[in-house]
Amino acid sequence: MSPGLIEEFLEYLSLERGLSVNTLESYGRDLRHFAAYAGAENPLQCGALVMDYLDDLRQSGRSTATLARRLAALRAFYAYLDQERGLSPDPTRHLQSPKLERRLPAVLSVAEVATIVQAPDTGTPTGVRDRAMLELLYATGIRVSELIALRVDDWVTDPPRLRCRGKGGKERIIPVGKQAVQSVNVYLSTARRRLIRGRDPGALFLNHRGTLMTRQGFWKLIKKYALLVGIERDITPHTIRHSFATHLLDNGADLRAVQEMLGHADISTTQIYTHVSRTRLRQVYDQAHPRARRS
Repeated sequence: MSPGLIEEFLEYLSLERGLSVNTLESYGRDLRHFAAYAGAENPLQCGALVMDYLDDLRQSGRSTATLARRLAALRAFYAYLDQERGLSPDPTRHLQSPKLERRLPAVLSVAEVATIVQAPDTGTPTGVRDRAMLELLYATGIRVSELIALRVDDWVTDPPRLRCRGKGGKERIIPVGKQAVQSVNVYLSTARRRLIRGRDPGALFLNHRGTLMTRQGFWKLIKKYALLVGIERDITPHTIRHSFATHLLDNGADLRAVQEMLGHADISTTQIYTHVSRTRLRQVYDQAHPRARRS
């Protein structure tokens, strides 16, 4: 599988199907990994090679999610070759996707979220920014990719709300609570002005060089603040998103409203948080009810 063929496929996905940069990068990584495995063999003429590749991944301990993603990339690639170059038969046609384990998402307690949100040093411009980003992430449950893509004009103050563009460019409006409003307004009126270096790029949140924040950069910030307050579990921006949804449902929020705020196309994706809430309810019951504990 030549690098040029992979690039041709990625260009097709970008131009014809309009896939996001992140999705294209994921497809590219997975296909290059398979190309490296194939070596001198021609994967276009060897269907058994795909099965050997997946078996090797499985035996090396890769997760079912990784296997499913790699197979999805190969299926899309071979479908493209069939369509554009008349390749037949498709070696992935009869392969079944591995069944994914539906794990309950990791969730922080309300107290843990509060300690992380309050951890940044607001005596510095970057600390003010970090506090605003953390407050807004927990207040709205948006994805980290959506957070760093926000523009200044996505922030609406009367009434307080956030304009967010999610997957597929779909726009949604999310209400914002008082604490997040206060933190973002302080950031806009003080710290952001000091972070601008030269021309204003228009992004809501800027790094210390005055350019756009990255997902990796914000990921590192969350890990830093979690460790700073003594939380040693693996915390990611998605953990804050999971906590947002779970805490809303714990306090009686309507499932459809939570679906809308999270930007889920299918409510079944949101329903996993009801399982989290029931699990937490069971734990509270077992700990608190005098006849629930076994002697």
